[in-house]
Amino acid sequence: MNITSKQRAYLKSLAQTIDPIFQIGKNGLTPEVTEAILLALDAREIVKISVLNNCLEDPKEMCQVLSERTHSIPVQVIGKKIILYKPAKKNSKITLPS
Repeated sequence: MNITSKQRAYLKSLAQTIDPIFQIGKNGLTPEVTEAILLALDAREIVKISVLNNCLEDPKEMCQVLSERTHSIPVQVIGKKIILYKPAKKNSKITLPS
């Protein structure tokens, strides 16, 4: 699924008000972290992830890997923050502008 720049801007504005719910540190992307992020995406639709300074992986690469593993849409990577979006199959809380 692709989103337009208008929809991406809307998701960025929503993400400004939320706090990161995951921190990825020196262990990087473990299967447990990926599974937890997938569960959070199913529940919330949009998540913000913080990459700690002791993590050796590049946040942009991590975002790509996470979006592939969780079948989500990368919204933004800014500094060490990653924002992912995955629309809910039922009862969507976020309505994207057309």
